[in-house]
Amino acid sequence: MGQTIVSEQTKKVLPWILGITIFMQMLETTILNTALPAIAKDLNESPLQMQAAIISYTLTLAICTPLSSIISDKFGTKYTFLLSVIVFTLGSFLCALSMDLTQLTLSRILQGIGGAMSIPVARLSIFKTYPKSQILKIISYAVTPALIGPMLGPILGGYLVQYMSWHWIFLINIPIGMICIGLAFFYMPDYKADKVKIDFFGYIMFAVSIALLILGLEFIARRDNQLFSMVILCLGVLLLVSYWIYAYYTESPLYSPSLFKIRTFVVGVFGGILARLGISCIPFVVPLLLQVGRGYSLVIAGWILVPLALANLINKPMVTTIMRWYGYKSVLIVNTFIISIIIIVMGFVAPTVHISVLIILLFMLGFCNSIQFSAMNTLTVADLTDENVSSGNSLMVVFQQLSMTLAIAFAAIFMNVFADAPVAMFAQKTEPFQATMIVMGVFTFFATFIFVILHKTDGDNMANRNKS
Repeated sequence: MGQTIVSEQTKKVLPWILGITIFMQMLETTILNTALPAIAKDLNESPLQMQAAIISYTLTLAICTPLSSIISDKFGTKYTFLLSVIVFTLGSFLCALSMDLTQLTLSRILQGIGGAMSIPVARLSIFKTYPKSQILKIISYAVTPALIGPMLGPILGGYLVQYMSWHWIFLINIPIGMICIGLAFFYMPDYKADKVKIDFFGYIMFAVSIALLILGLEFIARRDNQLFSMVILCLGVLLLVSYWIYAYYTESPLYSPSLFKIRTFVVGVFGGILARLGISCIPFVVPLLLQVGRGYSLVIAGWILVPLALANLINKPMVTTIMRWYGYKSVLIVNTFIISIIIIVMGFVAPTVHISVLIILLFMLGFCNSIQFSAMNTLTVADLTDENVSSGNSLMVVFQQLSMTLAIAFAAIFMNVFADAPVAMFAQKTEPFQATMIVMGVFTFFATFIFVILHKTDGDNMANRNKS
């Protein structure tokens, strides 16, 4: 790999570039979830059909994310990142101009292309710029401004939709995107790989398999033709297995099976998938619980979600110290267990209980989430080398996206199942949502058994616990 000289000023600004990028996309995601009913009404569409605006973005992320490592290795991180943010910003502008669902869906695809490469490339630049002993600190610092996005999203979405129009949820991305482009032009380092081998066949197999998995889960959650949904899902699993068989016998695969010989990578990926099932369903289930189950307005429901993001933001500066004191294994086991208990307890909060109890639990969950995400993300790349950090980082992002899709799909499935249960079983409107949180909390609990596999010294290089 060619040597790239990075200035001290670049090292100071680079975390902000990643932070602004994540902020922009997290803000977009949380606002859109709030605004979908209003968009459906304005476009004369059924709210159910509006899932196309969500699925199109998710599918594009899944398909294009594997390309991020290939394109950045060949053309450089700087210009790949600049192009990706430009594409995302342009997609946001076209979303705001959309006159029907088809136009909105196509514009969301454009957004997805930009989003699929911007965050992985920015994160990759940080991995290549800083020594591993500083990565945890830098990542924690970088995502701090990004955490404001989930905090502002529900509130801002509620007010923009209620007092202006849904078009503004996309237009606010334009000035943020311009700031990000300006900073990246001057301060984004340009890393390239000396030799780039492109496995097009492997890419097609992997991308299609992930797309089929996501489509299958979405169709099942929407309770479309169940037989067709299961066929799609099974084809996705079969194709994914076929890819790993193909990759094992290929000289330069898109994602090498050797990545799964790295214990920290395996634990980070699969532990992260299980842990995110409970964590990622909460921003989806709780707004429905508040609005449908408890009858709160969109704006009030948005304000109630603020403690979740606020606690995440408050605790983020402490994460590095916590990891240095206790190590990855102990922190991930204990923290995952606490998160699972909090989610399960949230499921037992009856509608007769004062809303302040739910707010306190959301604050506690946000506090633990800040530790969990930083720990899982940095652990996954802890033992990657310069040769496989690019592909490993890209694959991590793919699995993260898949786990969030799984969380929402499973939550939707369980809510539908519980909603169809006999009235004698669930007499209150809130109870299907509560039961769903209990089940998803149990999924998260099982992640603790994966983190047990870690050694006490795993991740010490990321937490700067090695004294030698």
